[in-house]
Amino acid sequence: MTGSPQITMEMVRQHGLSDDEYGFVTNTLGREPSLTELGIFSVMWSEHCSYKSSKVWLKTLPTAGPQVICGPGENAGIVDIGDGQCAIFKMESHNHPSYIEPYQGAATGVGGIMRDVFTMGARPVANLNALRFGAPEHPKTRHLVAGVVAGIGGYGNCVGIPTVGGEVGFDAAYNGNILVNAMCVGVASTDKIFYAAASGVGNPVVYVGSKTGRDGIHGATMASAEFDDATDEKRPTVQVGDPFTEKLLLEACLELMEEDAIIGIQDMGAAGLTSSSVEMADKGGVGIALDLDKVPQREIGMTAYEMMLSESQERMLMVLRPGREVDAAAIFEKWGLDFAVIGKTTDTGRLVVHHNGDLKADIPLHALGDGAPEYDRPWVEPKLAQALNIDTVPPPDSLLGALETMMGAPDLASRAWIWSQYDRTIGGDTVSPPGGDAAVVRVHGTAKGLAMSVDVTPRYCFADPREGGKQAVAECWRNITATGALPLALTDCLNFGNPERPQIMGQFAAAVTGMGEAARALAFPVVSGNVSLYNETNGEAILPTPSIGGVGLLTDIAMRCDIALKSDGDTLILIGPDGSHLGCSLYLKIIEGRGDGAPPRVDLHGEKIAGDFIRILIGEGAVNAVHDISDGGLLVAVAEMALAGNIGADIRFTNKEIASFIQAFGEDQGRYVVGVPDGGAHKVLAAARAVGVPVRLLGLAGGTELKVTGEMPISLQGLRDAHQTWLPDYMAGAQA
Repeated sequence: MTGSPQITMEMVRQHGLSDDEYGFVTNTLGREPSLTELGIFSVMWSEHCSYKSSKVWLKTLPTAGPQVICGPGENAGIVDIGDGQCAIFKMESHNHPSYIEPYQGAATGVGGIMRDVFTMGARPVANLNALRFGAPEHPKTRHLVAGVVAGIGGYGNCVGIPTVGGEVGFDAAYNGNILVNAMCVGVASTDKIFYAAASGVGNPVVYVGSKTGRDGIHGATMASAEFDDATDEKRPTVQVGDPFTEKLLLEACLELMEEDAIIGIQDMGAAGLTSSSVEMADKGGVGIALDLDKVPQREIGMTAYEMMLSESQERMLMVLRPGREVDAAAIFEKWGLDFAVIGKTTDTGRLVVHHNGDLKADIPLHALGDGAPEYDRPWVEPKLAQALNIDTVPPPDSLLGALETMMGAPDLASRAWIWSQYDRTIGGDTVSPPGGDAAVVRVHGTAKGLAMSVDVTPRYCFADPREGGKQAVAECWRNITATGALPLALTDCLNFGNPERPQIMGQFAAAVTGMGEAARALAFPVVSGNVSLYNETNGEAILPTPSIGGVGLLTDIAMRCDIALKSDGDTLILIGPDGSHLGCSLYLKIIEGRGDGAPPRVDLHGEKIAGDFIRILIGEGAVNAVHDISDGGLLVAVAEMALAGNIGADIRFTNKEIASFIQAFGEDQGRYVVGVPDGGAHKVLAAARAVGVPVRLLGLAGGTELKVTGEMPISLQGLRDAHQTWLPDYMAGAQA
């Protein structure tokens, strides 16, 4: 093609294609590709866009249910929440960009996931995130934490969408490759949902939003490759965001969606104009012809290659009904945004691109979409951690002393320094902000609420990926349940190392298998998600981290529950078995400096019974505080409830067959602590026994201290000081 350089095998490798893949390209085209075509194949066949190493396993996940309106395959998943309304949500990764340029990487991750939601007709109502950083003592960690948090807050706050929940972890496995997973939840009318399919022939293809620049070129390819010592050289592949333009784009798109003008709409996210045009045409079974001379540009002399691969932010591609261009243009011009007709749909089934009057690309769309490579990569069964020999674990000198140490450690210390930088209440519908099991946001103008959480325990996933995958789904379901909400569906962000290594592919296969088992057992289907592979630096992979984001429905937010103890004299009751499992626990990690042992098993049948029972108790008003037991075990859960309510507690460990410190810090699954108003304990105990849920009395709420039988009590203020000081001191440079 005119002006295209000769393609060499070195160029092919630089574009991330294998020899076999390049052979398929030349066979498909019947010739050597142009440079623009090579770039298009490169980004569309990247792991980030094609899921070529993961599709075979993703197809095993449950994706349907009576509440599901749209499962995986669109920009985001959709579930019915009644009254002609639906929740639209998704989670995606922005890991590689955030390591290279933490502020812009995190900011544009937030912007991109919001566009995935509002491109379907939903107004975003909440953002969440799941973050993983390296060891606190690593020289880059403090800088990365500061930049990522500032980027998330800077973008979300400016657009005006509250950031209501998330989780943050530290581990040396993320020293060279942090994780930034962003989730957005929106609400739409079920009769105003917009999809990407570009049906019809001769319809105008319209570009709206910001102008195209050279930022983010090959971002999708970079996100599908390992890091090495030259990582900083990839800085130009990181996009630059403008949250104020995103707000204008949001409002303009929602305004146009009130008209009968849009046939299909797609965010220009990863791979920019290439992915949006290809996906719209491929899903609609049509061809698409683009004239790049008409693309709004902010830089001089941009080539077809640059325009097709740019990942400049705050841009959308639409296919409009013929004759509606003038009306649509008026809306976007009113909001101060670019609007340009840059092409049309065709009956060719091909992507055809012209620039400066020359043909730059002519590719059959099936080869870029469903025809992309799909690999069933070799994998080996993960090597599982051996069961912990409990005889090698000495008891602490003091349970409360160990608790104080744990509550002030990086794994459990308060994250308030982080979420206090996010606007949690803008919009006026945040009911339960960060700090509890799940955030709750009112469905505007109704009594309904959406509960949402993100969860995963990477150390479990490393020790036993299948059990870890089950646990991540179960914990998200449990956190939503603890508010009283019915869990509806989940989205995922599957972060793993290099899938070309059989041991990494084995981790992935096992984790997805466990996720599927839990999702089926808990009626918690997967409706959207993202896969992020090649999270490695110089061959060192991250811990397998399948982040799970879930959404549940509260039909009446007045009945919601939270973790805070409410009144002196309330009875504390354990729902579920006594703690007996210390393997892979935070107690071992923090107190003993060990990471051995198998993770706790997840009894999915027991999870379902206990969770359903908890929702019944909340719905009947029988409890006024609920907290699921997870990291750190039962005593940590009670401490968090006490700090949240500023009310002390007196706890007793009465099981003579299990050492008190194991009961206190064991991380057995499927368990909750509930606070029961004075006089109601006997009813809760009887009801639990009637449905077959293990249950026992723990103690009483009251006072200003946390007490354990036979030990000197600890004041809530002392515990609070330990819990709240580590992260601010660390970020101020006071400690490693």
